Amino acid sequence: MDLYMLFPTISTFFIVVSAILVAIGWNLAIKRRLEAHKKMMIAGAIAAILFFIIYSSRTLLVGNTDWGGPDSLAPYYYVFLIFHIILATVAAVFGITTLVLGFKEKYARHRRLGRVTSVIWFITAITGVAVYVMLYILYPGGHTKPVFDILFRL
Repeated sequence: MDLYMLFPTISTFFIVVSAILVAIGWNLAIKRRLEAHKKMMIAGAIAAILFFIIYSSRTLLVGNTDWGGPDSLAPYYYVFLIFHIILATVAAVFGITTLVLGFKEKYARHRRLGRVTSVIWFITAITGVAVYVMLYILYPGGHTKPVFDILFRL
C-alpha cells in the first residue's frame, strides 16, 4: 500500500470500527448492561473522533481525492458523495447530542434519539466505505485536490 492510500484506509478503518462498537453498544443497552453500553459507546465515539482527526488532517494538509472513474458515472458519484457528507454531518451532530443526553442522565430523550442516531451512523459508515471503495479500489487514480475543488468541480 502506498502513501496515497494509507490515510484514507486508516480513516475508513476507524469509521467501520466506530460503527461496530456502536452496534455492540446498542445490543448491550437492549440487554440492560448499561455500564458496558456506556463504555462501548464512548469507545465508538473515540473511534469516530480518530476518524475525524485523520480525515480532516489529510483534507487540510493534502486535499481530497477527485473522482477517477468514468465521466459517465461522475454525476451519480457526486450525488452519492454529497448525500454521504450531509448524512455524516447529521450523524455527528446527533451523536454528540445523544452522548450529552446520556452523560446528563436524560435517559428517555437519550434512548429515543439514540435509536435514530445509531441507524444514521450505520448508514454513514456504509456509505463512507462505499466512497472509499469507489475512490481507491474500483476507480483509483483521481488527483488529490482541495475539498472545494472536488465538490464544485473547479
